[in-house]
Amino acid sequence: MAELSNAPAPSQEALVDIYRRMIRIERNDDAIRKTIRLGRLVMPYYSARGQEVIPATISSLLTDDDKICTIYRGIHDMVAKDMPLRPLWAEIAGRVDGTCKGKGGPMHLTHPETGVMVTTGIVGSSMPIANGLAWAAKLDGSKRVTIAYFGDGASNIGAFHEALNLASVWKLPVIFVCQNNGFAEHTRYENGTSVDFIAKRAIGYGMPGHTVDGNDPLAMYAAAHEAIIRAREGEGPTLLECKTFRFLGHVLGDDDKYMTKEEKAAAIAKDPLPAFKAWLVAQGHATEDQLAEMQAKIEAEVEDAQEFGLASPLPSVDELRRDVFAQEMPA
Repeated sequence: MAELSNAPAPSQEALVDIYRRMIRIERNDDAIRKTIRLGRLVMPYYSARGQEVIPATISSLLTDDDKICTIYRGIHDMVAKDMPLRPLWAEIAGRVDGTCKGKGGPMHLTHPETGVMVTTGIVGSSMPIANGLAWAAKLDGSKRVTIAYFGDGASNIGAFHEALNLASVWKLPVIFVCQNNGFAEHTRYENGTSVDFIAKRAIGYGMPGHTVDGNDPLAMYAAAHEAIIRAREGEGPTLLECKTFRFLGHVLGDDDKYMTKEEKAAAIAKDPLPAFKAWLVAQGHATEDQLAEMQAKIEAEVEDAQEFGLASPLPSVDELRRDVFAQEMPA
């Protein structure tokens, strides 16, 4: 881990909490992929394995009242925000006990109680929606902040530029978090993006922009802490470009030929999850037994959620016409 001399140091409790969120993401992701392979879930799935540090660290600095807007490959962002796993599993299984009664599926989850407001299937659209939530916080005078998660490919979408411009004009309490894993779906970063660092684009919109090692919890903590405090104090938005690498293809089943075997192997060899665990133990922040007990509890939580979700009933045909209009309109 990189020690940052001018950065606020996370407490021991905060460091262990970041690891808890990371292992919760990883264990849940592993269970989803296994369940799909067994044919018990039939759905598209976008694994973010390798990107756990980013939302885990950011969420450790947020409250339930703070909001996140994420994208269709953002289940890790929701899990990091401590969204309950039972309704999450029921939703991805298309069941009535899901967060959206089974109507949203894996690409459209929401859980306002924990601040998971929107999961959107449209590339780049998390950002203008986050602006709306941040504008609401500004209007009611609260200290809420909103996080807009998106990938590097979305930084080339018009909504990115429009959202950053408006957030800066209105000094909105929003943090734009680009999880730059180097691949926009199946396109390598250098083949689709004209600038070497996405964070450079912040200068054109009059806001701070920082490129951060998205696999280093200490670096992430320092950058996120600064951006969140700045937003809470009414100083406006920040763009964080968090450099990382996803270990699997864009979607489960993708053969990821756009990655070289060498770069993929190198990234997996530097997996931030076991590296952070070893650092926590070496620095005396936790013991092996404490972290093993934590993992066992999380695995039990995931197993319980899986059983609950798959046992939940499927929606009835009547649900097709519910939640469409405020008042039922005859055909």
